[in-house]
Amino acid sequence: MKKIGWMLFLATYAIAPALQAQTVSKITDPVEWVNPLMGTDSKGSLSNGNTYPAIATPWGMNFWMPQTNTMGNGWAYQYSADKIRGFKQTHQPSPWINDYGQFSIMPVTGKLKFTQDERASWYSHKAETAKPYYYSVYLADADVTTEITPTERAAQFRFTFPRTDSAFVVVDAFDKGSYIKVIPKENKIIGYTTRNSGGVPENFKNYFVLVFDKPFNVAHTWNGSRLAGDTLELKAGHVGAVVGFKTGKGEKVHVKVASSFISFEQAALNLEREIGKDHFAATQQKAKAAWNKELGRILVEGGTADQVRTFYSCLYRVLLFPRKFYEYDAQNRIVHYSPYNGQVLPGYMFTDNGFWDTFRAVFPFFTLMYPELDSHIMEGLANTYKESGWLPEWASPGHRDCMIGSNSAAIIADAYLKGIRGFDINTLYEAILKNSENEGPLSSVGRKGVKYYNELGYVPYDVNVNENAARTLEYAYDDFTIYKLAVALKRPQAEIDRFAKRSQYFRNIFDPETKLMRGKNKDGKFQAPFNPFKWGDAFTEGNSWHYTWSVFHDVQGLAGLMGGREQFARMLDSVFVMAPVYDESYYGSVIHEIREMQISNMGQYAHGNQPIQHMIYLYNYAGQPWKAQYWLRQVMDKLYHAGPDGYCGDEDNGQTSAWYVFTAMGFYPVCPGTDQYVLGAPLFPKTTVTLENGKRFVIEAPGNSATNLYTQSVLLNGKPHTKNWISHEAIQQGGVMRVNMGAQPEKTRGTKEEAFPYSYSTANK
Repeated sequence: MKKIGWMLFLATYAIAPALQAQTVSKITDPVEWVNPLMGTDSKGSLSNGNTYPAIATPWGMNFWMPQTNTMGNGWAYQYSADKIRGFKQTHQPSPWINDYGQFSIMPVTGKLKFTQDERASWYSHKAETAKPYYYSVYLADADVTTEITPTERAAQFRFTFPRTDSAFVVVDAFDKGSYIKVIPKENKIIGYTTRNSGGVPENFKNYFVLVFDKPFNVAHTWNGSRLAGDTLELKAGHVGAVVGFKTGKGEKVHVKVASSFISFEQAALNLEREIGKDHFAATQQKAKAAWNKELGRILVEGGTADQVRTFYSCLYRVLLFPRKFYEYDAQNRIVHYSPYNGQVLPGYMFTDNGFWDTFRAVFPFFTLMYPELDSHIMEGLANTYKESGWLPEWASPGHRDCMIGSNSAAIIADAYLKGIRGFDINTLYEAILKNSENEGPLSSVGRKGVKYYNELGYVPYDVNVNENAARTLEYAYDDFTIYKLAVALKRPQAEIDRFAKRSQYFRNIFDPETKLMRGKNKDGKFQAPFNPFKWGDAFTEGNSWHYTWSVFHDVQGLAGLMGGREQFARMLDSVFVMAPVYDESYYGSVIHEIREMQISNMGQYAHGNQPIQHMIYLYNYAGQPWKAQYWLRQVMDKLYHAGPDGYCGDEDNGQTSAWYVFTAMGFYPVCPGTDQYVLGAPLFPKTTVTLENGKRFVIEAPGNSATNLYTQSVLLNGKPHTKNWISHEAIQQGGVMRVNMGAQPEKTRGTKEEAFPYSYSTANK
């Protein structure tokens, strides 16, 4: 290398770290910091998020995505793929739950190709642009650029074709029963898809309509792998359509598309109402504005570019689910197709959510930032109960048999106790009471093992109720939230006392010998042999070291069982000190959640799954908040970034993202159902939160940096704040929380009991 080249190399190398460390002073266009590809480099054996690029508006009824995998594959878009098979309307909340209401659109050129493998085209991420409000990709085999921009229930496509007399657009209504009709005089295609993965009534259909801005030279329908001859209308197992044009070089063909779960007429109404005569750029601008309105509610300053990208990419994920499953009829009334009884009924409906994940931070985020939306969601829950007889625990779009707990109680109680109104709380409380005494038609609905729980004070290990210790812990917490709600509703004292008593049932499966939660047999003896590193069995997607901390409402009670706060803190320390050993025998193989813990190099801390995500904050209850500040920063720095492998496990409907958003702001809702957020330490030197009531809550952290990660002191509106928590009311009133940061732990602040967050045992001495 020549001397001048070598000197230039050294200079560049020296400058590079400084460039990486440069901070972002002001955010004016937050949506441009979002990477929808975060978490998309995933597969069944290892999740880096298990996400797909959702091209959508916040909480939109319909999402769009590029489809790289075959029809029906839950990993519909994988970052490592080479080909795109179509652009799919999707309602998928998770690859494990899979999709419903899906169909795809795909441009092709040259030979008329319509099956999913024949029409597939090579593509590159170098020629791909993914934003929440806009997606573009160059399809190399077709020499076509596809662009998409969304609304809540519709979208616009723009295809840029080469010069050819053989330009086509394929519409695939998918298998399992579908219908298609081409209407050349109107440049229109209509159809419906019935493909689903469960949770739908027999009459379920997703009706769609596509309107082109160019007349068709060619029009066909197809059935399976064959063109259908001279008919332009087909109903069969797997049908679709192909329309063709002659195009000039660079000619743009526009397609406006909308859908409805109600009817073709409603789909056309959705298209007219949400797009109408708007051109592509107008729809794009509106979608971008919708995202900036919501993302701009939280503005961060002073972080690195990577931190800002990660923050807004996570916030984008928080604002996707639950999706709006309602529409506006011709009289502009809110109506919905019921995924529970198949009727079209008035009122709100939301879906695609697993409360086992999202009760922890997503819904508390809505109670903090979106009380009006949360009120609508609560109304939707009341409608679900009226239409199905049960509250949803995992809905997609109707009840699905997935996960455990009756965590709808926590979501409802948290909303009401934090002052959200405008919904039928009496109907919802009736539903909560039903849950507390009954098993449902699916194991995820109601409470599986509830008679044992209510009679013995725990769900036994040896009565063929799987994940029994986890169920006991979650039911006990849910009963705490019911107790708090019953007090607020002035219910009979006997009812209040019943749930207060049940909230302490976590004590019944605590093993004093190991100081861990452990399965217990019906005869009162602990399950043996006991391996605290065994995943599953008595627990859900975790082991005893993960689930022992699931006493959100009585951390001091748990600490007392362990022998006091010092021993409690040592047990917390142990999670990070131990090797990432595991016993997978219950599953018969290493599930992806195990692998994600193993490779994260944080001992037994399994942040890639939800049960342990609150654990680090528990140092605040042990008088050692500086340890929480340290480990929270480690998790944010090491386990998150805005790239395709940016998560350390399943993102799960916004929960793993909501953890990051809350933690970056400097606090977290350890116990929904109380009005407290437990303090960590802010990630950014300044965060400005604009609340729905118009007030602003500003978190200032001067001196914050990669090394200055410890809280030295806290001022709330200029006055010393000595608590390890901040109240919901204090945030809602607006103001400034100033967190002074330093490089060394401050070991005198937050160490005394009066600083600790809420615990049932302390509050009820």
